[in-house]
Amino acid sequence: MTQNLPIRVVALYRFTPFADIAAIQPPLALACCSNGVKGTLLLAPEGINGTIAGSEAGIDAVLAHIRALPGCADLDVKESRAETMPFHRMKVRLKREIVTMGEPAIDPLSGVGHYVEPADWNALIAEPGTILIDTRNDYEVSVGTFAGAVDPQTRSFRDFPAWFRAHREELVGNGPPPKIAMFCTGGIRCEKSTAFLKTEGLDEVYHLKGGILKYLETVPEAESLWEGECFVFDQRVAVGHGLVLGSHVLCHACRMPVSVANRTSPLYVEGISCPACHDARDESQRAGYAERERQVRLAQARGETHVGAVLPKTHGTDDHHTPSPSS
Repeated sequence: MTQNLPIRVVALYRFTPFADIAAIQPPLALACCSNGVKGTLLLAPEGINGTIAGSEAGIDAVLAHIRALPGCADLDVKESRAETMPFHRMKVRLKREIVTMGEPAIDPLSGVGHYVEPADWNALIAEPGTILIDTRNDYEVSVGTFAGAVDPQTRSFRDFPAWFRAHREELVGNGPPPKIAMFCTGGIRCEKSTAFLKTEGLDEVYHLKGGILKYLETVPEAESLWEGECFVFDQRVAVGHGLVLGSHVLCHACRMPVSVANRTSPLYVEGISCPACHDARDESQRAGYAERERQVRLAQARGETHVGAVLPKTHGTDDHHTPSPSS
């Protein structure tokens, strides 16, 4: 059972105005490091976002610190468990946005779509005419998604507005606006994507409260409409129903998730290449990856961790983001 695993993993975000993020950063970093907590937290004038992991007491201490920040008293978190620490270090970074959309006029505090509880999600997306949109990026969708969802095939959340504007007519047409249901990993991207659609004149916009992670945690697998696993931005790579550890691994060359099937490909060499990146790398690059992998194995034999070799890239700090399932 995942609840018996020793490491507590918490995904969080909060849109709230911060007047001086540079002043918030050092005390927050100290609170994390002094309590043995690792992960990534992003601070921006619009709020906070990230995923952290640690002991029960350590996470409690950091959450208490965050909830004491302006506007964060009602901070909502999503929790899961891990057998081992899923992060190598702690980072508290200052950003322009806590999830990058690149639309300065979008303000989730001024209005977002209708929240839908996971228990009510299946009924909504089963309604005839409802358009279901996955707001995540292509490498995330490849790991798993809801049956029948539209895949924007974006490489970055920043691409979402342009994608929607380019495909608006084929999606919603010129008649009465249909219901649009959107989802992401932990909910944060939908705060902005639904706010964006409302500025585009659409009001029947809905999003999955708590994101895919809350759905997988609370909806019984026998009733689930989810297909595959859910990509997360840490060393677990992906999780399944009940938030159990998934079957994907991370390619250390391109930082993309690799399925069980793709690990049988001759293009997959652990630590060196996978089908997604093999043809985009030359022999000298692969030789460098091979040397790095050799150093990793030597470090493991000495009982050490070769951190630089296996730290996952956060793909542009999207959903949360930042390496966070809150996204």
